[in-house]
Amino acid sequence: MNIAMPENETEYGVFTAADTVRIERLLPGPIERVWAHLTESELRRQWLAAGEMEMQAGAPFELVWRNDELTDPPGRRPSGFDVEHRMQSRITVLEPPRKLAFTWGDGDVTFELAPRGDEVLLTLTHRGLADRENKLMVGAGWHAHLDILVARSKGEKPEPFWDRWSRLREAYDRRIAA
Repeated sequence: MNIAMPENETEYGVFTAADTVRIERLLPGPIERVWAHLTESELRRQWLAAGEMEMQAGAPFELVWRNDELTDPPGRRPSGFDVEHRMQSRITVLEPPRKLAFTWGDGDVTFELAPRGDEVLLTLTHRGLADRENKLMVGAGWHAHLDILVARSKGEKPEPFWDRWSRLREAYDRRIAA
């Protein structure tokens, strides 16, 4: 049985600047476990994208998305999305186990981890979102991917990725000014 993720206002991304979204999630600790889900290809593949990372600032790496493989079932993939997507990136900040940043197209993504008792606050900041369509895609994308990370971290079965992403894209469309 799929567990539908509740719609919680605090789970939505917040646009902190015209081109920047920030999303926070509280995950079961310890911090080293969450760090591993950000940096180890096999663990990251289970909620976002595969890709080996050399743990060194300046190191290039490739992210490989296969969103149909994130959940079973995957849900209905929207038109315009391929089975696989690849992106070249480069690590820009590496401060284990608290901060990881890397390039993302014309922008960048930063993950910051902070212990909160037995849990870990993950703060994701994505900068360089040039237009509204990009904000919709990225906001819904990160939200859906992080929902999978949270569900898997808690031993729950996430809802089908594409169905969740499609609903979130509609929600972000209502939330982001035209």
